[in-house]
Amino acid sequence: MRWTRARPSTNVDDRRGLGPVALGGGLGAVLLTLLAIVFGVNPRIVQPGDRAAPPTAPADDEGARFARAILGSTEDVWTELFRARGARYSPPTLVLFTGTVASGCGVAGAAVGPFYCPRDATVYLDLGFFDDLARLGAPGDFARAYVVAHEVGHHVQNLLGVTERARAAQETASSRAAANAVSVRVELMADCLAGVWAHHAQQRLQWLEPGEARQALDAAAAIGDDRLQRRAQGTVVPESFTHGTSEQRVDWFRRGFDRGDPTACDTFAAS
Repeated sequence: MRWTRARPSTNVDDRRGLGPVALGGGLGAVLLTLLAIVFGVNPRIVQPGDRAAPPTAPADDEGARFARAILGSTEDVWTELFRARGARYSPPTLVLFTGTVASGCGVAGAAVGPFYCPRDATVYLDLGFFDDLARLGAPGDFARAYVVAHEVGHHVQNLLGVTERARAAQETASSRAAANAVSVRVELMADCLAGVWAHHAQQRLQWLEPGEARQALDAAAAIGDDRLQRRAQGTVVPESFTHGTSEQRVDWFRRGFDRGDPTACDTFAAS
């Protein structure tokens, strides 16, 4: 993936090495748990009243450059798509961290995985998550770009009011399973929006090598609820799904990638 073709974003706050000591527990022991709940506002985030740390100067290592490039591409794509609909896109900040991080949604450890906080319109990412993704069979730059684009997809949902409507639907849900079903639709929509970004980014930059588009599909499949539950506990409990099956995640990303149209991502209108 020729990611250096993208315009680097200036909205990256690099806090690696500056946060408090990491939360207890080894990463290997919690790997499957974190991946089962990754890509959403995680229930392990605590102390919602905590304030975020002040911005720091960005580092210039390859991981930081990659993050800035992918975020810059999402900014360019979504700015144009919002403008085409007569709206203004306000981009999120991307915070890079290690150990733990203070967000507008509370203090979180690296074990929660990447997450988006709607309270401060910020994506939080420990770059070490990319190594975990590779160990689950989803290596490559485009798989990593999908992770960032999915979280930015949650930001797009926030701007469009989807986040608040979904929260209200969960609060009035008749059961935990019904609330989880709302979460699944939110997450699959973010997958589709990541596909929309990928469609337009490829048109703009022509940065994918032959076959590289498969990497994002592999990443989506690797973190399906059914696959993660089967690996973690040997059984699958559909009513506990919060992100969708591997097949669903692949299908919705592919839908966005093939069509390039955000209106094709209405998971709440799908069966």
